[in-house]
Amino acid sequence: MTLLDSIDEATARSLLSAPTGERIALCEDAFRRMLVIERKRTERSGKPFLLMLLEAGSHQASEKNGKALENMLPALLASTRETDVIGWYKDRTTVGAMFTGLLADDKSSILSTLLTRVSNTLRDMLTFEQFSQVSISFHFYPDDWDHDISGRPSNAALYPDLSSCDDVKRSLLNVKRAIDIAGSAIALIICSPVFVAIAIAIKVSSKGPVFFRQQRVGRHGQCFTFLKFRSMYTNNDHSAHKEYVTKLIAGEAMRESSNGKGDGVYKLANDKRITPLGRFLRRSSLDELPQFVNVLRGDMSLVGPRPAIPYEVATYQTWHRRRVLDVKPGITGLWQVNGRNRIKFDEMVRLDLQYAKSWSPWLDIKILMRTPLAVLRGAY
Repeated sequence: MTLLDSIDEATARSLLSAPTGERIALCEDAFRRMLVIERKRTERSGKPFLLMLLEAGSHQASEKNGKALENMLPALLASTRETDVIGWYKDRTTVGAMFTGLLADDKSSILSTLLTRVSNTLRDMLTFEQFSQVSISFHFYPDDWDHDISGRPSNAALYPDLSSCDDVKRSLLNVKRAIDIAGSAIALIICSPVFVAIAIAIKVSSKGPVFFRQQRVGRHGQCFTFLKFRSMYTNNDHSAHKEYVTKLIAGEAMRESSNGKGDGVYKLANDKRITPLGRFLRRSSLDELPQFVNVLRGDMSLVGPRPAIPYEVATYQTWHRRRVLDVKPGITGLWQVNGRNRIKFDEMVRLDLQYAKSWSPWLDIKILMRTPLAVLRGAY
């Protein structure tokens, strides 16, 4: 069933003409909270929603434009369904309306129908001068991340909460950043002899650079250059890994043995791209040491979700995306100290979301304290 099937002429008319009863326009904070809730509801139901934004004129006449927008609110409240959400997307600057519970395929049909009917509604209740100043934009959620090679959300209008931060959270993030700077700097100093030894071993054992550099997706979907000690041969084909990761994310990957004894881990076993030295570096997690540089730069944190490769994010389900939105990626995290490759991808994402929801400096310290033992036990 397409969006055109689910919203025919009569249904489209009801979007702008159904009775509403006692409804009020939400303030900016409340509307944005509802936007976040609606994103989460869409993650569960699979039914997209449409965010409509109405902005009037330039900033030079902000008071006049704000009054015109305020006049639009009663008309929008009176002409939309009770399940739709109306309010200030930006106070006195932009009015927002969320049309919920849609079925998606034919987006152009709903956009065309709503644009026509919203324009007619506004034309009836605004002066010509006011109407000519109104700009209307439409934004579907889920948005198409896989069409954006940077791995970022392709429509920032749907994520206004990513840039907001209250004073308490800002203070905690400052503490986290201070811990990251101090911890990564100390680790780099202490491990400098190990760095030199590993660098020499890599150069002697195989041709190629000491460091492996790769684009990874960080907080808010922002890509950065990820560092590791090189554990593979150069100029290798990543298609096998991409195919396996796609199956893993879809829940179709089988546990594989890396030692012939059926240890049952979710990873690409017997990977011929890895050098003999690289296998040792991976088992001991020594290949991860250069990521302290990423932490010092601010691309990563000591604790957080593992940073994803852009082609992994392109295959994510909608709810998976939150793991690259809420917090910075980290060297270690709940997943790493709770089984790592022995748990399914969905379970890993749930651990990442649990961390993002309950994060505190004390939780970071507890995870950091558990990490060395996890490495020694081979759970890493």
